[in-house]
Amino acid sequence: MLLDGDQAATVFLSYSREDQKRALPVIKALEAAGIKVWWDGLLEGGDTFLPTTEAALESADAVVVLWSKTSVLSHWVRDEATRGRERSCLVPLTIDGTHAPLGFRQFQTINISKWHGKAGAPEIERAVRAVHGFAGQAHAEPMPLPKLTGISRRALIGSGGAVLVGGAALAGWALFKPTAAMAAAGSVAVLPFRNLSGDRGKDYFSEGISEQIRSTLARNAKLLVLAPTSISTVAKDGIADLKAVAARLGVAFVLSGSVRQSGEQLRISSTLTDGKTGTSPWDEEFDKLIGDVFAVQDEIAEAVAGALAAQTVSGGKQNGTTPGGTSNLKAYDAFLRGNAYYALRSGEAAYRAALAQYEAALAEDGKFAAAHAARARTLIVITNSYGKASEFKSSYDDALESARKAVALAPDLAISQSTLGYVFVQGKLDLRAALVPFEKARQLGQGDATVMTLCGIFAAQSGRFGEAELAVARAIKLDPLNPGAHRIAGYAANCAGNWASAIDRARKAISLNPKLDGAHGIIGDALIQQGKFTEARSEYVAEPDALIRLTGLAIAASRMGDAAAAKVAADKLIAEFGDAATYQQAQIEAQSGQADEAMAKLLHAREIGDVGLALAYTDPMLAPLRARADFKQLLSGLGFG
Repeated sequence: MLLDGDQAATVFLSYSREDQKRALPVIKALEAAGIKVWWDGLLEGGDTFLPTTEAALESADAVVVLWSKTSVLSHWVRDEATRGRERSCLVPLTIDGTHAPLGFRQFQTINISKWHGKAGAPEIERAVRAVHGFAGQAHAEPMPLPKLTGISRRALIGSGGAVLVGGAALAGWALFKPTAAMAAAGSVAVLPFRNLSGDRGKDYFSEGISEQIRSTLARNAKLLVLAPTSISTVAKDGIADLKAVAARLGVAFVLSGSVRQSGEQLRISSTLTDGKTGTSPWDEEFDKLIGDVFAVQDEIAEAVAGALAAQTVSGGKQNGTTPGGTSNLKAYDAFLRGNAYYALRSGEAAYRAALAQYEAALAEDGKFAAAHAARARTLIVITNSYGKASEFKSSYDDALESARKAVALAPDLAISQSTLGYVFVQGKLDLRAALVPFEKARQLGQGDATVMTLCGIFAAQSGRFGEAELAVARAIKLDPLNPGAHRIAGYAANCAGNWASAIDRARKAISLNPKLDGAHGIIGDALIQQGKFTEARSEYVAEPDALIRLTGLAIAASRMGDAAAAKVAADKLIAEFGDAATYQQAQIEAQSGQADEAMAKLLHAREIGDVGLALAYTDPMLAPLRARADFKQLLSGLGFG
């Protein structure tokens, strides 16, 4: 058990003897992070080399391999790396920029070729986080505070929930008031359970327990279970009166609780509060061993559903516990840690830390479907936002394999199905293949705001605007204070050509979070379609995301007849994003009347796998190309129509 006092993580370091001078600073930095490192320099004269090495290789939490122009030729290093790969604990580093050899390129290699040996530097910290992840431990440093970061339009079309539910409401959340109608019978908000263990590092565990209870309740089609993003806006506001919380969220009931952990002992207290009266139709306290946490979660969800049934006509027994889970406590703990890192959405380091935790969970339980799905989504986020073109194919293939495993293990888990569909779109640009899993996700995930948002985006991209409207409306009903959900509603309206609705919905998103990426761009796009170019330009100027902002400014300037300004914006776009903005360059060309050049850009985007093409079928910026045979052929090849 690594829930209380985490023991030191252990590493087997594999490297070429010629690289020993480069290996020593790595060893020093890992040890400075509290990691115990085995390397061949520890062998004493009387040690038998092979048995000692094999024992260290088999017992280490992680195998760190230093790839270089010499080590890729070493049979010893390759054999040790192979064992790390087989044990699912490989952490590959390149010390001189050399690519990993064939057979190891499906792993994200950490480049430390420009690292100067300083412990705590970002390059080596990625390796430290990965090692802690494989050891099932939290990183030695506290998690960074969440912060809003720039998100590209590539991410906007569905980066695994990073944008779909991203951007929790800030000071402007109170501008949106849930209506009285939202407090329907059977509606409930599950607040994050408080951690009473005296260790803030255990917050992820107590909050993870409440999230698992929420997920189980959400499977009950007769209940309306609010999504966590809206809840967090109120929970962080520090409102103690649960009646006031219910009123703010527009729900009939609030489930709150606490977790106190002491060694192997676990005490979970939980209370269901009636939002109208402030009374508690059900409350319970559980004293269990930590290994019983899974049964307790199910028992609480069952009791709450029963209490709701007694209080309303809409309750009822949930449809069993959430599929795709695990009964392995170590795997569960690593999964919750991964979720905590992922929820930060604070940059590459947080996503890679999440990935390491999900992989640690899978090393403990390879049949943990929810962890497979989470790993697939995280791989896509990392690849789309931070990956190099040379890494795309192997990373996307890896994500697709994880998503398929999730579906095979838990076909009734909505997030597994939506993840598979999303990987087909984001990783493979195969919208035809995505259709079936997204339809299954839509049927299974009516209680999951993230799933419904993903389904809404896919429907909007595919031209099924009625389905998109229903899915997005459901997502907003489940998560009314989530600015990301309102932004996606604006995007869907733009796809359907409903310019006024797109503007209204995007403005609502901005009222919830004035710093939200993408919303001003949606308004600008709608204004362009109405011929309001000056107003559109003002919206693009206010857009925080550089990719969206520069694309919009180039289009607005071109439509206003200012060729010089259009060129400045387009040149800056290319200088800053290069091939990653190929699709956006096509949008600019299409809106500038350069249809042939726009098509050339789109074909190049297809060649390099630019996922912006998923927007093409309903993108109003590409309207000038719709009658072209080559454009129709491109869309057909992507699986549209």
